[in-house]
Amino acid sequence: MTSTDRATPASSAEPAGASASAERAGGSPANSGTPLLAGRPVALVHEWFSAAGGSENVFLALGDLLPHADRYVLWAEPEVPRERLRLRESWLARTPLRRSKALALPFLPFAWHLGRPGGYEVVLSSSHAFGHTARFGPPEQTRHLSYVHSPARYLWSPDFDGRGAGRLLGGPRRVLRAADVRFSRHVHAYAANSVEVRDRIRRYWRRDAVVVHPPVDVDFFAAAPPAQRDQPRDHLLGVGRWIPYKNFDLMIAIAAEAGLPLVLAGGGPEEARLRRLAATVDVPVTFESRPDRARLRELYWGARALLFPAHEDFGIIPVEAQACGTPVVGLRAGGLLETVVDGETGFLVDSREPARHAAAVRRVGDLSADRVRRHATAFGADRFASRMAGWVADACR
Repeated sequence: MTSTDRATPASSAEPAGASASAERAGGSPANSGTPLLAGRPVALVHEWFSAAGGSENVFLALGDLLPHADRYVLWAEPEVPRERLRLRESWLARTPLRRSKALALPFLPFAWHLGRPGGYEVVLSSSHAFGHTARFGPPEQTRHLSYVHSPARYLWSPDFDGRGAGRLLGGPRRVLRAADVRFSRHVHAYAANSVEVRDRIRRYWRRDAVVVHPPVDVDFFAAAPPAQRDQPRDHLLGVGRWIPYKNFDLMIAIAAEAGLPLVLAGGGPEEARLRRLAATVDVPVTFESRPDRARLRELYWGARALLFPAHEDFGIIPVEAQACGTPVVGLRAGGLLETVVDGETGFLVDSREPARHAAAVRRVGDLSADRVRRHATAFGADRFASRMAGWVADACR
């Protein structure tokens, strides 16, 4: 077993697409002609804003559609260029709570209700916790639209990824669930990032939602890096944050079962444990720490398959991989049911048994890379911009 690092100054691999949106955030809107809702006072709302992430990517894409909108976040991480991105922080940013999302949770439903500004005709929230509870004016004066990445997992589905699970949180969880519903009654329209999230919105909040898949920079990833052209695809690949529910330990077991080298790209608190586990298997496992977008594209193009044995709400990473012609082997659950065509752009497995995934890995050579790439185009940024603009325009009539 070998283990190496490739350190880069970029943030973790999972949210690489968000970095691109950040670069263009001050530029022209994604759509041509008159900007959406031009001349109308608009606010964009997001929860905590990290340097890069899937939900942050969506927030910045919404900023491309609504370049004149004011942008509000609970707080931004220190490395975020607040002024360049025109981010306005809530009062929580001036408290020690910004250093702990867990401790801040009880305050999130109320953060937007203290010292809130007024005068907006439209508020568009990007919500994975309590962003949809933001209230900048009475419902009869302000139309609130919410794009939902997921109802807060630690409240509504704490067993999904382990966060928020435990008996001690039972009482606070019930209170926060009630607040989540109560403080979101003013929302006029919801959009969900996937069918699964749409169904959760119906189940937990008793509200309907349209599905608008998040934007993926498929054009960037589909462009073959010169160094990768005509090169053999010789490794398996896992990309994302190294945290428990992503199942990187299962990826190591799958690679060992398949007898193929594995590259793990990303970063996170599980690194030490994963390195110890990697030392016990007979295949090379390479760790690439926080690769930038260009390096991540090279890894996709050099991979025989992307391993994705996790249950995600949507999952941008599998779409990026497919844009590179790289098939996906993952769980038959969550967003993969929408982003992977089983037997054509990858294989979906009903089990977490490494042997089942390894058997699927052995079949990916039968798939057409061109077919895989074509499928990814359905999730491009232009498609997101068109569908989102249509939803916003309809909801604001």
